[in-house]
Amino acid sequence: MLLSVLLALAPAADPPKAPFPYVKATAHHVLPGTHTDESGYFSLCEGHDGKVYVGTAAYGLNAYLVEFDPKTGKQRIVVDVNQVCGLKTPEKPTYAAQSKIHTRNFVAPSGKIYVGSKQGYRRGKDDTAAYPGGYVVVYDPATGKAENLGMPFRGEGVNDVTADEKAGLAYVVTCEDHHWVVLDLKSKAFREPDPELRLTPYAQTLIDSKGRAVVVTRDFRVARFDPATGKLEYLTLASDGKSVGAADDKLGPACWALTADAKSAYLIRMSDPTLFRIDLTAGGAKLPVADLGRLIDGKGFDSRGSLIVGHDGKVYALGRVNNDTKFGTGFLHHLLSYDPEAKKARDHGVLAVKNPDWFDFGPGKDGKPKPWSHGFHKLPDGTVTPLHAHMALTQAKDGTLYGTVIYPFTLLRIDPADAK
Repeated sequence: MLLSVLLALAPAADPPKAPFPYVKATAHHVLPGTHTDESGYFSLCEGHDGKVYVGTAAYGLNAYLVEFDPKTGKQRIVVDVNQVCGLKTPEKPTYAAQSKIHTRNFVAPSGKIYVGSKQGYRRGKDDTAAYPGGYVVVYDPATGKAENLGMPFRGEGVNDVTADEKAGLAYVVTCEDHHWVVLDLKSKAFREPDPELRLTPYAQTLIDSKGRAVVVTRDFRVARFDPATGKLEYLTLASDGKSVGAADDKLGPACWALTADAKSAYLIRMSDPTLFRIDLTAGGAKLPVADLGRLIDGKGFDSRGSLIVGHDGKVYALGRVNNDTKFGTGFLHHLLSYDPEAKKARDHGVLAVKNPDWFDFGPGKDGKPKPWSHGFHKLPDGTVTPLHAHMALTQAKDGTLYGTVIYPFTLLRIDPADAK
């Protein structure tokens, strides 16, 4: 009895201290009803109106572009892909549906946002439907209207859309066989600069300072198309250190981002934290590549579509590594950056949720864990942090960073003070 009383009166032990800093973020559950499996992909941007736009995946049914208002926290659907493309939402989930907006949201100087639709996964062994192909869709926040710009390639979804409105063109990367297709925005006609060209998976088109479109090929060269001349060139990436990559090297897709002056691009691979800077303006058949070193040390590195060049000129990315700290288990997702002026990489810390009640992780009515709710976990100090997969990152003009994490599909808002 005395022992029980003494234990009750004893001061509570201090929680264990994390051996790394945290980057605190406010979590928002992406609009329920716009995704089936708590999932989305690289589709994230800030519009010219200051709103944040997130693409979703309703597997076997439809895809949506959701607007998030940072001032109110309210969300609404602004693009219903089936509606815009004149399609009926299937009564039963099917592989033939437009199930994802997987593209990075491209915000043109006009303020219009370009995205594309893609197939999902077969919904059971009886789902043998043929996928017709994805669509390019553009949304104008100024008018609230969306337009279907057509199907670039039959049977293939759309993985990337980059518009050059000044030239009246958009460049599309398809999935599956990874074709590069040029869209005439006026006539809505599609053509391939080279039908034999194949790109690295999840390739992204950039527009350089001379108005030329550049994209990484499957064998890790750069294809460059000049709309003024109609000329297509193939250029070699000449690194001063580690090679950027080779076909089938198992380092995963390349993610790259353009500098503000469009003269250079930064690039990382999904499974390698080495950061490269590519000179897009150099003459000749080789593009000089600077090996800037690793953004982070650690085993099991994984970075999805999160590499960006921020409005502050710094390079940002999310990076997952194995949790070998013995402070909890699983994986740790870090906010990383590179400062071109200081020529230095920085690990800002591990993502941590400020508001752990943003989603009800309690069991469902059947007493079992809610489906697709396994993407976050708690560390020994009680901090809630992403576990499995981040998907995208963007920086607003005011310096706020937004990232997405799946299971549940979550938009993380990192205020500038919390990213320092």
